[in-house]
Amino acid sequence: MPAAKRQRTCLADEKGALVARLLAAKEASGKTFDQIAEALGLTNTNTANLFYHQAPLKSDKVAKLSQMVPGISKEDLAAMQSVPMRGFDPAILQDPGVYRFYEAVTHYGEAMKAIVNEQCGDGIMSAIDFFMDVGTTTGKKGEKRVVITMNGKYLPYLEQHAADNTAPGPRD
Repeated sequence: MPAAKRQRTCLADEKGALVARLLAAKEASGKTFDQIAEALGLTNTNTANLFYHQAPLKSDKVAKLSQMVPGISKEDLAAMQSVPMRGFDPAILQDPGVYRFYEAVTHYGEAMKAIVNEQCGDGIMSAIDFFMDVGTTTGKKGEKRVVITMNGKYLPYLEQHAADNTAPGPRD
């Protein structure tokens, strides 16, 4: 196996072990992502991402998280504060719940893009300057329904004027 692939595999194994420990500590605490999020002042999805090491834990949240989930070790709290290796494992789409989200965006994606472009112009929604929250509501027939709110900064595409490019080019 090439060295780069071994390194990626090792990092994935370490991350998987960290995530397993974090989720076990959360489970042992009896707290939900919503309860932890409320205590931290974060959205529930950002909080869940902390436990999946897809977002870094900021130092001002460490004490409160330790109080809410006392089973997280000092070493794991330190690891949570590091910049994570964000990624996407294609195997996650095998989970029916995750696949339905993918299916919804795939099915409605062109319509969503068209409406964003109509309302904002040519551009995209940021997934970095972004908030997401997941909740529930009750439908007209009394059924539980899922509500997902995505709130991302609009980023217009720019016309690239050569005179505005301040970086040295390959010809400089």
